[in-house]
Amino acid sequence: MKASEVIKRYEAYCPQEFSMEGDSRGLQIGTLDKEIQKVMVALDIREETVAEAIEKGVDLIIVKHAPIFRPIKDLVASRPQNQIYINLIKLDIAVYVSHTNIDIVENGLNDWFCQLLGIEDTTYLQETGPERGIGRIGAIRPQTFKEFADHVKEVFNLDSLRMVYYQESDLQKTISRVAICGGSGQSFYPDALAKGADVYITGDIYYHTAQDMLSDGLLALDPGHYIEVLFVEKIAAFLNEWKEENAWSLEVIASQASTNPFHHIWLEGKDNEKSCHCRSRNCRGNSCLLPL
Repeated sequence: MKASEVIKRYEAYCPQEFSMEGDSRGLQIGTLDKEIQKVMVALDIREETVAEAIEKGVDLIIVKHAPIFRPIKDLVASRPQNQIYINLIKLDIAVYVSHTNIDIVENGLNDWFCQLLGIEDTTYLQETGPERGIGRIGAIRPQTFKEFADHVKEVFNLDSLRMVYYQESDLQKTISRVAICGGSGQSFYPDALAKGADVYITGDIYYHTAQDMLSDGLLALDPGHYIEVLFVEKIAAFLNEWKEENAWSLEVIASQASTNPFHHIWLEGKDNEKSCHCRSRNCRGNSCLLPL
């Protein structure tokens, strides 16, 4: 079958035009006008992803984060970043990008996050088109900020979680309305405030933005960018469903390469339990929630 058939079905579910203005999207490398036998789903295109694709004989990669996000000045092979592109082109591995459209589409990434966290009766944070938008906000069972933070940490299997708060008493505040935007969504925090969020979940929160959130009365949780790896599992499942429905002769591969660049150092405490390097009086050892 042709790569274009797979992408046609994907875009029936998640149209390119749902992407935010200026976003990198669609086919970035290679051609869709070719026969394929193996398609791989990945979060990022890095050296590890390309090596995995080569080893498994992949013809097409559907990826969330664009490998080409900024203009390329040259394709000199001695540059490691360029070698990623060169290897993909040499081996005729096509790369198709689905970035903010999968964040916006109904039954997309932000909806899956809400399902995992028990956020119900949701609507979007910021409108991006007719009856659609980016991010989600909804209701949770009333609980303390600390209880919900523990839940987030467990659901995403995090080794740590950044919490945005000042006072220890904030940990005991009761919350019932939560906003979330996968990836780096700190710019949407005013929308979360305007829609009555008690807590905003997003990745890559800047130091000063966190302070601004607190000044505006908004608590926040930063689980990092890599929670978006859920994209891989979910899209691979969709592709397998469509494969059965359409009798495609195609192998679907969910990338196993880890492209998370961040890890946290843990130190052994007096009682042989791990304690976090923050040395905060709020440290909970193995269940530590790293505060900003």
